[in-house]
Amino acid sequence: MNSNIIAYNAWVLVADSKKAMLLRNVGTAFKLTLKVEQVIEAPHNAPAREQTDRPGRTASGSHRSSLGQTDYHDLEEHRFSSMVAEKLEAICTDNDIHKLFVVAPPKALADLRRAMSDTVRNCVVAEYDKDLVNLPVDEIEKHLAS
Repeated sequence: MNSNIIAYNAWVLVADSKKAMLLRNVGTAFKLTLKVEQVIEAPHNAPAREQTDRPGRTASGSHRSSLGQTDYHDLEEHRFSSMVAEKLEAICTDNDIHKLFVVAPPKALADLRRAMSDTVRNCVVAEYDKDLVNLPVDEIEKHLAS
């Protein structure tokens, strides 16, 4: 994380496909002190076995085949990334955020990138593909400071 220094009052989004934390550096660039500003969690998603029946079937001419199973968990992850991006846009415009660092696992990072508006994209200083969302804030600080 040494390529971009997280300066005073810079914002950090630490997210995955089910939880997002928006943090703000209230310390200095050399002594990172992150304060939790907002936590966003995805709604409960029931197990797949409770959400679907057998896959559907289709017939085209003399051939008959089954349709693929819908992955509701994957759909929910995409919806959550879109929801986080929408909230980020509102926060970026309301709080006049100019520097935003995004930390997320590769798949969640890609979903967030697709869902972000140009307003939010212009605020992003750096992106890191790490899964830190379930760590305590002091551990996140250590990872970002190293």
